Amino acid sequence: MTSPENPLAKIAAELPAHLPKHLPKDVTARVEKMLPAGLRNRLVQWGLGLLLTFGLSFVVKRMLEKREQKKRALVSRPVRRAVPPPQQYQFAPATVGAAVAPAHLSAEGAALPYPMLGRPHVNLSGQVDQAMYASFGHQLALAPAEGPLVVAISTLGGDPEVARLMGDEVRLLRDYHGRDMVFLGKVSIYSAGTVLMSAFPVDRRFLTRGARLLIHERIMTFYLSGSVRSLGETMRSHLGEVEHAAKVEEEYFADLIAGSSVTIEDIRARAPSDWYIDAEEARTLGLVHDVI
Repeated sequence: MTSPENPLAKIAAELPAHLPKHLPKDVTARVEKMLPAGLRNRLVQWGLGLLLTFGLSFVVKRMLEKREQKKRALVSRPVRRAVPPPQQYQFAPATVGAAVAPAHLSAEGAALPYPMLGRPHVNLSGQVDQAMYASFGHQLALAPAEGPLVVAISTLGGDPEVARLMGDEVRLLRDYHGRDMVFLGKVSIYSAGTVLMSAFPVDRRFLTRGARLLIHERIMTFYLSGSVRSLGETMRSHLGEVEHAAKVEEEYFADLIAGSSVTIEDIRARAPSDWYIDAEEARTLGLVHDVI
């Protein structure tokens, strides 16, 4: 007979009365015969008990988690205020002497045909150097990804090579990304400032009232020291540098006057003695599209 301490006998005794009718009479004996005796029997029983306990715990935990997820999904979230899209400016194609249709009015009722120029995307001021180039790149990265871009500058001059570098960035954005790049000169656009301006087509150049341009030839300084023979080599090296600088300057002059009434002879005659041009004269000469 089965010992009263046997847990299987206890389970069988606690079953409902109608359940044993549907089970074999010797189910307890069969299970006992299948299980090993002694300590191993106990270990198997404990293992089954732990497995059932943790298995049920896992199932219950998953059910509770799913219920909580459904509750959170049903909770109404606060409605975010719709942020209006940034104002899209339209800058119609223009040619020298042509006017873009007025869009805004001033306090006096005068037409302001270029509203987008009131808030340039890139504002540069001070000496043209590596610090300005870093600011130029940073502001470009923050500018809108589409639409025209206005680059404004006010400078007394600086490094022309840095100006050419920024000009190349403008050209690449225009030629390879189809961006409409617009130049706005403020107050003083001297020396290297006009080098940057030359990277923009004439019909995309603007000056503020009272602004001044300064066009001049490159200024280079050399220091010579050493023996007679070594100075000869040094001077030949400097001569090659001067010739290269003259070639780069010719390219800059050609870009600056393209589309204007200024000839290359005019600029060669005036540039050596520093050619200052006010905003109205620049518009008359066709070096810029308009004055605002």
